[in-house]
Amino acid sequence: MTRRLAALALTIGIAWFVVTGPQPDGGLRPTALALGFALTAAALVGELFERFRLPRVSGYLVFGLVCGPYLANIITRPMARDLQLVNGVAIALIALIAGLELNYARIKPRLAAMMKLGAGTLLLMYAALLPLIWLGWPWLPIYPEATGSARLALTVLLTTVVVSFSPTVTIAVIADTRSRGPLSEAVLALVVMTDLALIVVFTLSMQFVRLATGAGAPGDVSLLVRLTWEIFGSLAFGATMGAIFALYLRTIGREITLALLGLCLILSQLGPALHFEPLLAALAAGLVVENVAPPAGDALKQAVERGAMPILIVFFAAAGASLQLDALATIGLTAAGLSAVRLLVLRGSVAGAARLAGVAGETGDQVWMGLVSQAGVTLGLTILVASEFPTWGVHLQSLMVALIAMHELVGPVLFRAALARAGEIGQMDVGEEDTAEIDVRPLHAD
Repeated sequence: MTRRLAALALTIGIAWFVVTGPQPDGGLRPTALALGFALTAAALVGELFERFRLPRVSGYLVFGLVCGPYLANIITRPMARDLQLVNGVAIALIALIAGLELNYARIKPRLAAMMKLGAGTLLLMYAALLPLIWLGWPWLPIYPEATGSARLALTVLLTTVVVSFSPTVTIAVIADTRSRGPLSEAVLALVVMTDLALIVVFTLSMQFVRLATGAGAPGDVSLLVRLTWEIFGSLAFGATMGAIFALYLRTIGREITLALLGLCLILSQLGPALHFEPLLAALAAGLVVENVAPPAGDALKQAVERGAMPILIVFFAAAGASLQLDALATIGLTAAGLSAVRLLVLRGSVAGAARLAGVAGETGDQVWMGLVSQAGVTLGLTILVASEFPTWGVHLQSLMVALIAMHELVGPVLFRAALARAGEIGQMDVGEEDTAEIDVRPLHAD
């Protein structure tokens, strides 16, 4: 512990001296400095968090937040932007990990219950949050003068964004803690299914807002067409890339870690160019590799475990450095109240849906802890709102940015505590030979 603290202090001190000191020969190379500093210092902070039974992901986030431009400013704004260059590859890798953990044969007996749990959770959350947000709308700093159908449409839209979850953070906590068991599988399947459903509901809500505010024509279906292309096109693109990669693993099977990063690069760069969603595409790729070619999936899991750590460190350190504390300071009290309401409604909704779906025991009681986090997907939805409705959309975005900052810090801690209570942390931490036996044989036995 003492040595790690000393190493962390030395690393931060050197980085601070380099950033604040004189800049000869044209100044710093911010990308190289930010990358090296984040990999070294954030990794040490993550280990310290783990010693206190906190998720390493939270350590990376806190490191980025404290050292970022809003506090210590060791990671300056240009450096934070440079770190975000890995975002696309990181999101693709995290989603690929999720696909590799969704083994159809393993979750098939519980799939119907999970679908009922997801649908029940969303319905109950909407039933509780919609009237609360409607009643409290005049006090929300978004568009308080809205009335009638416009107020209803905006209430539906805000409710949809508030309800949304974060597959990225949830999957990262599972990968980081090497968890496997009923709770992690239930949360993983639930967060993916509900996220797809919420994207559809968000699109319909946006159409409702256009009609209610007079910003769109009744025949405007461009967003619906784009949604269909992004969802089904992304799944098809990812499944194709997954099949090609599975063939590579079976026929060549060398330099798998480099090939894995190449796959993530293709999914994160080529996908958006074709208007595909990298998260969905990478998820589909992992599903194909895991369920169509299980032995190849085992080899890929070992490569993921070797290559994921540095990418996760940089990704979440950059996320922490990019958390907008000015938004939190401006409307923090309102965001804190809305966050508290969301947590209470989430816990009650999951408990009610678990009883209806027949998901009993500790799994049903703790699933809600894996749904607290909000991150990239939620932020992306708010960006769409702000770009299309600049007069009031920017206010909604500011409120949600503050909300995301709170949930991004609290969510991983709660989920890690739930996984520890369920005894699922470290269940994937086995040797390579044992991994192959454990993962493949149940697949054929089922």
